[in-house]
Amino acid sequence: MPKKEYFTSRLGFILSMLGVAIGAGNIWRFSRIVAQNGGGSFIIPWVIFLFIWSIPLLIAEVAMGKFTRKAPIGALAIVGGKKIGWMGAFVALVASGILFYYSVVVGWGFSYFFYSLTGKISPSTDFYQLWANYSQSLLPLIFHAISISVGAFIVYKGIVKGIERSNKILMPLLFILILIIAARAVTLPGAIKGIEFLFTPHMADLLNYKVWLEALTQNAWDTGAGWGLMLVYACYIHKQESVTVNSCITAFSNNAVSLIMGVIIFAAVFAIEQEKGIHALVSGEGSTNTGLTFIYLPTLFTKLPGGAFIHSSFSALFFLAFFFAALSSMISMVQLTSQVLFELGVPKKLSITLTGMIAFILGVPSALSINIFNNQDWVWSLGLLVSGLFFAIAIIRYGVDRYRLEAINTSPHDFKLGKFYNIFITILIPVQAIVLICWSFYISITQLDSALWWHPFRVFSVGTVILQWGLSIGVFLILNKWLVQKTLHRD
Repeated sequence: MPKKEYFTSRLGFILSMLGVAIGAGNIWRFSRIVAQNGGGSFIIPWVIFLFIWSIPLLIAEVAMGKFTRKAPIGALAIVGGKKIGWMGAFVALVASGILFYYSVVVGWGFSYFFYSLTGKISPSTDFYQLWANYSQSLLPLIFHAISISVGAFIVYKGIVKGIERSNKILMPLLFILILIIAARAVTLPGAIKGIEFLFTPHMADLLNYKVWLEALTQNAWDTGAGWGLMLVYACYIHKQESVTVNSCITAFSNNAVSLIMGVIIFAAVFAIEQEKGIHALVSGEGSTNTGLTFIYLPTLFTKLPGGAFIHSSFSALFFLAFFFAALSSMISMVQLTSQVLFELGVPKKLSITLTGMIAFILGVPSALSINIFNNQDWVWSLGLLVSGLFFAIAIIRYGVDRYRLEAINTSPHDFKLGKFYNIFITILIPVQAIVLICWSFYISITQLDSALWWHPFRVFSVGTVILQWGLSIGVFLILNKWLVQKTLHRD
C-alpha cells in the first residue's frame, strides 16, 4: 500500500480547496442569475445563505474528512452508522456523475481559448453558428478526452506532486487573469452603471421569494459545499490543521471571485450595450449558461474599443480563466472517484486509470449531445442538495454536540464553534435542502416541462430525476453491507 500523503502546507490545502470551490459556476452562472433576480437585490440573500448553508456544510465536510480519513462511503458509515453507508455512495455518485459531463465543460473552455488565439472571436463571427457548429462536431469529444487525461494525470502524480502543485499554479494564475480582466472592464466608459446595478438593492425585489430561493440555489451550487470533494481533500491534512478557519477562507474567497466576475461582466455589458445587454442576460442569448459564455460574451468582447488585438486578448484571457477554474474543480472530482474505487479494493494507480476510462466513456454522450449534457446537469446538480442533506443526517445520527467537539473543535489554533452550530445542522440545512428540491421540482412541473414533467426520458422532467436517483439508491441499498465492509476494511 502506498505511504499516506499529506498537504505540505496550509497554503497548499487552501489553494486546493479554492480549486474545488471556484469553478464554471462562478463565471457562467452567477452573473446570469444576478441579472435575472434584481441585481444588487440578489446579493443580500446570497450573502445570508453563504452563512447558513455554504459555511456550515463546508465545516461539516472538512471536519468529516479529517476525522474519518475516508471517502464518502466510509465517512458517512463511520459518522452516521453502517446502515447509511449507501448515502455516502450516493454522494460519491453525484460528484462522479458531474465529473462525466463537467470534463466536457473544461474542453469547451480550452477550445474557445484556442478560438480566441486564432482570430475566430471577431466582429464578423456569427457566434450562434460558431457554437452550433462546434457543439455538433467531434471537437467536444476530443477535448473531453484531453481534459480527462490531464485531470487523471495530475491525480496520478499524487496529493503533493499532483493536486497541491497544480493548484499552486492554477489558482494564482486564475486570480491574476481575473484581476487583469477586471482592470480593463472597470475602466470602460459607462462601466460604473453596471457596477451600480450589481450592488444596488431594491426593496421590491427583496420581498420576492423567488430571489431568495435563487440565492440559496446559487450558494448550493457554487461553493462546493456538500459535494464530498472537500471531504476527500481533508483526508490529507494534518491533525493540527484548522477546520473552521480554512472553511471560512474558502467560502469568502469563492464568493469574492463570483463578485469580481460579476463586476467584469456587468461593467462590460453596461459600457457596451447598456439596457439591451441586461435584456440579453435575462431573456436573450445570455439567459443560459452556454448562451452567456459561448454566444453573448464573445459577441460583447468584439465590441470592446481598441480593435482586433484587444478583442482577441480580452477573450483569450477570459476563456483561459474559465479553463483554469473548471480544470481545478474537475481534478477534485477525479480524486474523489478514484479514492472511492481505491477504498473498495482497487489498487491506487489502477483506480485512477479506471476513473479516467470510465469518465471518458460515460462522458461521451454529453460530449456529443447538448440535450444529454443538459439532462445530466439537471439530474446531478439537484443531487447535490440530497448530498448536503445526507451529510446533515449522518451528523445528526452521530450527535451534533459530540461531532462538534470531536471532529470540528480539534485544532488549538482554530475558531471554536459553540452550540449555535447545532441549529444549522439539525434544522437549517435539512429545511433548505428539502425546500430547494421541492422548488426545483415545482419549476420543472410549471415551466421547464409542464406537459410531460412525469416522463422519465425528458431533459428537464421530474420523472428523469426520480428514475436516475431511484435506480442508484436502490442499487446502493442492496449493496450497502458489501460497500461498507469493503470500505471500512481498507486500511
